[in-house]
Amino acid sequence: MKKIRIILMVFATLFVVNGCEEEDFELTNPSGLSPETYFRTEAQVQSAVNAVYANTQTIGLYTRTLFFAMDIMSREALGNPQLEADKRVYQEWSFDASHPPIAWYWDACFRGINKANFVIDNADRINEIPSSLLSDEKKARFIGEAKYMRAFYYFLLVTRFGDVPLITTVPEDGSGFPRTPADQVYDQIIADLNDASQSLWDKGRTENGRATQGAAFALLGKTHLYLEEYDEALAAFENIYGQYSLEDDYFANFREEEEFGPESIFEIQYDDDMGNSAVWNSNAAGEDANEVTFRGQEYGFNDWFNVYPNPALIAEYEEGDIRLDESFYFNGDTFAGGLIEELPLERDAAWRKYQNYYKDVNEDQASGINMKVIRYADVLLMMAEAENALGNQADAIDYINEVRERAELAPLSDGLSQDEVFDAIVHERMVELAGEQVRFPDLVRWGLAADYLSEFGFQAGKHEIWPIPNDEISANEGISQEDQNPGY
Repeated sequence: MKKIRIILMVFATLFVVNGCEEEDFELTNPSGLSPETYFRTEAQVQSAVNAVYANTQTIGLYTRTLFFAMDIMSREALGNPQLEADKRVYQEWSFDASHPPIAWYWDACFRGINKANFVIDNADRINEIPSSLLSDEKKARFIGEAKYMRAFYYFLLVTRFGDVPLITTVPEDGSGFPRTPADQVYDQIIADLNDASQSLWDKGRTENGRATQGAAFALLGKTHLYLEEYDEALAAFENIYGQYSLEDDYFANFREEEEFGPESIFEIQYDDDMGNSAVWNSNAAGEDANEVTFRGQEYGFNDWFNVYPNPALIAEYEEGDIRLDESFYFNGDTFAGGLIEELPLERDAAWRKYQNYYKDVNEDQASGINMKVIRYADVLLMMAEAENALGNQADAIDYINEVRERAELAPLSDGLSQDEVFDAIVHERMVELAGEQVRFPDLVRWGLAADYLSEFGFQAGKHEIWPIPNDEISANEGISQEDQNPGY
């Protein structure tokens, strides 16, 4: 089976929960399902854990909002004239606290967190299941998956909003939650990932699509890197160094038939054979069948073509870098429909990465290509960054060169200064991970966002993070307008 079947079934209706809205915290069900009666079998526990993953497959996150927002804010992607107004705001830096997709992003994360909390809160009941029905090792793994996903959702929140409510148990009532300082949120992320890394299984033993021990160490290292805790970042990454490998073929990372390959550490899974009946009403809840992403249709040159690659991104590639042709289409290239004589709208390039054009003439709204969250090349470049920050330029260069070798580029020479190595890392991350939603967070954490983006409307001290949604301020008695992020 290609991937785990994250279908919520009846069980998931228990967990359509908002971050802080009273009516959504009800966890009873007319059919009689409850924590006391539910956690009795392996299938029930797995269903509860599956529900935690499902919020990633919503319009608020990887099905639409996240790739549009990150790719456009980083200016890797630029809007064509037909780009909808609610996406164009990212290019013009005109979004505010009333912007619906920002509220969906917030909501999707907190609903996922509440589902994770439900599993974690019931760890004792899970552990009481007889080992003849569910092994102790699997019990620990399921709880570890919930902790990994709680950390993952909080990472998405804290990097986009700064201080956010820290909720680590299913609320007993509708009382609101105030914002928690970001450093405390990061502490919880680290604690959850440390726990998860001890109970999750390695990739070879885990069904495709589930969190693994490697994924926990990778996200743990990334979290420490964001906090500029470089020794701790390396210590986490070293647990997986050499346990993964780069794909021989760079584009294999983005073909549906080769998902979960040797480079894959964690990806958001889609499967267009599994149904998409809920896709247009799955803004945040993660209910029902929503197993497809709009990424192919939205970016496809032979379809909606809402965005195109920034010429400045294209110009960043060195001569001979195979990643250029593996990531983008140009006039004169071929695809499943034949020769591309002239790209629409007189554009010089179009996205190839994450497109189905290697096998289909046209995209549709049901792309089944998984979205990569962390892959091994990303880890190698993060290791290089940590080593460079610690003054170990030779080690940093070695990690960078592992990535450049696959790109068929000459290795960096020894003897580069710390600043020169950092510049090389900035370059490599830009071309290796183009369109993978890491560029904008990179610019923010490096303090470079204003340098690259101010001329386009980015305001330092404001746009590094998003506003707290108005819907949340209205519904959550613990947050008022005075708690809003600066500038909004």
